[in-house]
Amino acid sequence: MLELALKGSKKFYGWLIALLVMAGIGFAFYVWQFNFGLGITGMSRDVSWGFYIAQFTFLVGVAAGGVMVVLPYYLHNYKAFGKITILGEFLAVASLTMCMLFIIVDLGQPVRILNVWLHPTPHSVLFWDTLVLNGYLLLNIVVGWKVLEAERNGVHYKSWLKPLIYISIPFAVSIHTVTAFLYCGLPGRGFWMTAILAPRFLASAFAAGPSLLILLCLFVRKATNFDPGREQIQSLAKIVAYAICLNLFFFLCEVFVALYSGIPEHIDHIKYLFYGLHGHGLLVPWMWTSMGLMVVGIILLVNPGTRRNEGVLAAACVAVFTGTWIDKGLGMISGGFIPSPLHHVTEYAPTFPEIMVTLGVYAIGAIVLTILFKIAISVKEEING
Repeated sequence: MLELALKGSKKFYGWLIALLVMAGIGFAFYVWQFNFGLGITGMSRDVSWGFYIAQFTFLVGVAAGGVMVVLPYYLHNYKAFGKITILGEFLAVASLTMCMLFIIVDLGQPVRILNVWLHPTPHSVLFWDTLVLNGYLLLNIVVGWKVLEAERNGVHYKSWLKPLIYISIPFAVSIHTVTAFLYCGLPGRGFWMTAILAPRFLASAFAAGPSLLILLCLFVRKATNFDPGREQIQSLAKIVAYAICLNLFFFLCEVFVALYSGIPEHIDHIKYLFYGLHGHGLLVPWMWTSMGLMVVGIILLVNPGTRRNEGVLAAACVAVFTGTWIDKGLGMISGGFIPSPLHHVTEYAPTFPEIMVTLGVYAIGAIVLTILFKIAISVKEEING
């Protein structure tokens, strides 16, 4: 089926060339970073994880969100999702590819990642994170490709795929749960040290991932001859509505516990993010924007009238996706490091090279997604034709 990725219009090839150029520019900045060191980034002794790890954390959620189409289709026989399940699986593949790349660019010496496998330490959460991430990536590639191949040939997929499909569902939950454990297992970081962090991560994942999938489905309908289906899009919209409500509720629970307990190390992180601390408030406008976007998304998605209007639905999905990206892609990591355990405030902002490397990684992810979607949609068009 790979030959299907080579057939496209001038716009298709133009899009790929633009992405390749962006990826090339990002790689050039990464070479600079590799030779000079992480000193060209905004990270410091007090903020040792920055924009790269923040994007990794967010994209793990986008990848995990794919289970919201896999689970209803394969476990509950919701046939309507049969048209878009492959899109969710391929979105997970592209997201996980970017996750791996963000880990690599965050390391001063990328080859050191091999130590996780050469010297495995089962008591390390990082070891389990690499295990579930690579496992989920492999499962989505195998299952998605083989199911699509069987669909193209007009036959049922092989029986040996069924166990892999079932295994992929807990893997989807585990990738974001284990990622949350990386943070909430650190006793010196009050903002992260909470048992509800994993549920928060999953709620935001089940909002952000399906939101992006809805936007992609709407684009696919407009740009190709394949229609993902109105019922499918509306079902995903309901999932997003419930998930974003839970995400905001979990956050408010965190705020209540922090403020009611009166423990400074819990309160100061929230103060810094939303009101500023000791005269520092770099992320304050970003975090209020995030909350505002999520509230707007909830209002538009919970109301059936606005949710059924696909133009409004698209705006709501953009609001939810952007709001969760700001929350996890900016606030979650910085909020855990600022203030430090000694209550010192060392602010962090990504530098221009960091942003360019990040855009390069996103461009590579977009290339992977474009090629996989091109293959999947071409097969769907062949079958419909």
